[in-house]
Amino acid sequence: MVEYPHLFINGAWVPPVDGELVESIDPSTGRPWARVAFGGAGDIDAAVRAARAAFGPWSRRPGHERAALLRKLAVAYEAAAPELARLETTDNGRALRETKADVGGHANSWYWYASLADKNSGRTIPIEDAVLAFTTRKPVGVVGAITPWNVPLMSALWKLGPALAAGCTVVLKPAEHTPVTSLELARLFEQAGFPPGVVNVVPGWGAGGAGESLVAHPGVNKIAFTGEGATARAILRNGAETFKRFTLELGGKAPHVIFADADFDAAMNAATGSAWALCGQSCALGARVLVQRPIYARAVEEFTRRAARVRVGPPLHEATHMGPQAHAEQLAKTLSYIEIGKREGAELVFGGARPGGDALAGGFYVQPTVFASVRNDMRIAREEIFGPVAALIPFDDEDEAVALANDSSYGLTAGVWTQDVGRALRVSSQIEAGMVWVNTYRYIRWSTPYGGVKQSGWGRENGTEALEPYLDVHTTIISKTGKFADPYAT
Repeated sequence: MVEYPHLFINGAWVPPVDGELVESIDPSTGRPWARVAFGGAGDIDAAVRAARAAFGPWSRRPGHERAALLRKLAVAYEAAAPELARLETTDNGRALRETKADVGGHANSWYWYASLADKNSGRTIPIEDAVLAFTTRKPVGVVGAITPWNVPLMSALWKLGPALAAGCTVVLKPAEHTPVTSLELARLFEQAGFPPGVVNVVPGWGAGGAGESLVAHPGVNKIAFTGEGATARAILRNGAETFKRFTLELGGKAPHVIFADADFDAAMNAATGSAWALCGQSCALGARVLVQRPIYARAVEEFTRRAARVRVGPPLHEATHMGPQAHAEQLAKTLSYIEIGKREGAELVFGGARPGGDALAGGFYVQPTVFASVRNDMRIAREEIFGPVAALIPFDDEDEAVALANDSSYGLTAGVWTQDVGRALRVSSQIEAGMVWVNTYRYIRWSTPYGGVKQSGWGRENGTEALEPYLDVHTTIISKTGKFADPYAT
């Protein structure tokens, strides 16, 4: 049992004022593996006050100095990445081979945001000779960052990187299911020499706890949230009282469109990989696989064959392809949607149950699952399951493919496979999604903006665009003459 009895507030490790020690569950065994301090309203208030006190000096600090600290963090992060990957896998069950590849590249993102820390320039605005008008961009203030349990470190990076580069200070509230790596991240900020109060980490409960207190706190200027839509709605209602700004990265039900002329093997590599990566627990996965009818039967057969090859097992084993669901509630949700799919008349061609064997009995495991003969009006095609469930939907032509792809309340990501360049351009431009991949999938980099439309969220993370939500535009107009006519002279 690992102990994390302290919160990180104002550069110090402190016990919670009104919180408690909470067990974190290893999803591969169903047993506790860590005890973590959870903060309450009093701890959030202390963290916000620390962030407010630190904001003035941090926001005025030259950009190149903020950049230097972010680069120091990147160096420390790179050295710690193998252990961070192991801890994240233990906390959320993602296969270690995936977590290592993900976390191992995070330092590049920290370097990227360091490179933007002195790029917050404004512009001059030509009006008339008598005045000079120009804009500057200023950090918005204290940011409340609320991160999910599927990719805790990556999500924290995508929020803290641009916020700190812009000159904001941060209070980070990680998901209650996966608090450990956020506290380890705090150690790295401490090691890198960030001033007290610039980054504060307070694990805790969401509704009725630290999360709700953070959103409602009048000292917080902006909330950056990744999670499900229902929670986002509650956050919007709670934060509306203080007119906060919001960046929301929410759910997805991505269409993965495969035309008959596609490179079939490459498309199947991507489509099956994106169906079951992260144990199916990602809003960017291609959960709706739209396949043109001439190759539909072949695609169903190939999905079935490849699902049988997926090695489900303990996530820390290097040979494991897919670990457990992150917690018991998510396992129950995934299994319930599999039953819904069967009741709605979809054809279950593989999986749909928990794997056998004593070695996996205590964990939250489920088989990779494939449904064929799915209609786009079925719940398994419309609602985000967040589990390893692929729904294969046939289509006839390009117009139908676009219509099916857009017939969703979500619009985060999408994929298109075709060797026709004109079709690739036509279809990708018509799909309602924040990011569309053509003849590849889940290609995400620090320099490419990422975010959704419709119910998939507001704003963008990554790229230079990620700085915008953390900056206010300040307009200055200066008279060149210093004269102002008397309006009442005549």
